[in-house]
Amino acid sequence: MSLDVVILAAGQGTRMRSTLPKVLHRLAGKPLVRHVIDTAAGLEAERTHVVVGHGAEHVREALADCRVRFARQTEQKGTGHAVAQALEGLGEGKVLVLYGDVPLIRRETLRDLLARVDEQHLGLLTVTLEDPNGYGRILRDEAGEAVAIVEHKDASEAERAVRECNTGIMAMTAAQLRRWLPRLSADNAQGEYYLTDVIAMAAAEGVKIATAQPARALEVEGVNDRAQMARLERACQRDSAEALMAAGVALADPERLDVRGTLRCGHDVEIDVGCVFEGDVELGEGVRVGPYCVIRDSHVGAETVIEAHSVIEGAVAAGRNRIGPFARLRPGSRLAVGAKVGNFVETKNAEVGEGSKINHLSYVGDARLGRDVNVGAGTITCNYDGANKHRTEIGDGAFIGSNTALVAPISVGKGATVGAGSTLSRDVADNTLAVSRGRLINKEDWQRPVKKDDL
Repeated sequence: MSLDVVILAAGQGTRMRSTLPKVLHRLAGKPLVRHVIDTAAGLEAERTHVVVGHGAEHVREALADCRVRFARQTEQKGTGHAVAQALEGLGEGKVLVLYGDVPLIRRETLRDLLARVDEQHLGLLTVTLEDPNGYGRILRDEAGEAVAIVEHKDASEAERAVRECNTGIMAMTAAQLRRWLPRLSADNAQGEYYLTDVIAMAAAEGVKIATAQPARALEVEGVNDRAQMARLERACQRDSAEALMAAGVALADPERLDVRGTLRCGHDVEIDVGCVFEGDVELGEGVRVGPYCVIRDSHVGAETVIEAHSVIEGAVAAGRNRIGPFARLRPGSRLAVGAKVGNFVETKNAEVGEGSKINHLSYVGDARLGRDVNVGAGTITCNYDGANKHRTEIGDGAFIGSNTALVAPISVGKGATVGAGSTLSRDVADNTLAVSRGRLINKEDWQRPVKKDDL
């Protein structure tokens, strides 16, 4: 059977106290609904439908690169009404209903649920909770078959004592859905069309309710407020930490790690506390990352050491590099093997050659450094003239003295030496010394100004 996935993402989420649609709030670096879409993508669905409502245009824009179809729910009249908006675009196979604010559902759980569905069976995901307050309860007959779901607000005291709860996630055939949705009623405490009412309809027709449960309740926990969001964030990060440690990564403290994207690690990687990894990051074998570093969309080669409080974005370090502490590598920074970028150094769109060093308090942007270049403290490549960027070229073995300003475009030749405190705006030839400083003036018997007494 073919598969359609319908993701309900129309709610406002008033308890989030935000103008942003709830499903666009970020968990582990990406919108809640994106987690659900990515999970559904692994189910080989023929079509994925996202039902939007509140902030619909924002949701469409955020998901513009996703292969999904959008259906609009102009009024929020319940889950049954929401699914009905996608009804016209469904195929003839199975239909899986998911929720855009339930981000941690596992693909394996959904596969298990879908395997139970056919014309004689409707699939329903349930969960047994210690505290079922607020959840719809699963009602079973004397034979133990699920026959109905009653919402908490509509449940009797006896029904509220039931701990098996509805997750809202269900699967059925498109034919069943088309048969049952038009018969839904809003005659309930909320005045809404509950999708869960199809359970009783199925039971009345003799269609069995095949229930399944997730491996843990966390999978089906939704986000309704900031506290729940924070709880799921930490749970998601703990899962990432467990997976990294299982793969051999040494984490100083698994509770103080944030992975907001994809982190791939070689053997014997060590990560200290408070580090954040965003986008697509790869750490080679033996990489050590000091505390409180932020690494985004970067490749860090083997045996590189990144000292504390460094920020690396859109950069490539070939290996055996030393970075930081307090270094900032901006997009386009490329370090060859053995290159060093030290404390309070910023690089941008810069190639730093093998064995070259920029150890202290410098800015190197739009530049290419050859092999074994030494850049002294306080050096700046003046790459921007207020309108355009210009390149600096520094040859192999050059020595740039401290507090030097290289006004680009400029070339410093191989083996050249630039004296400390120089400001250069012309090229320097190979193996020469360049010094450009203001003339020193000494005035004897000079009296330093003193502060005048108040009148």
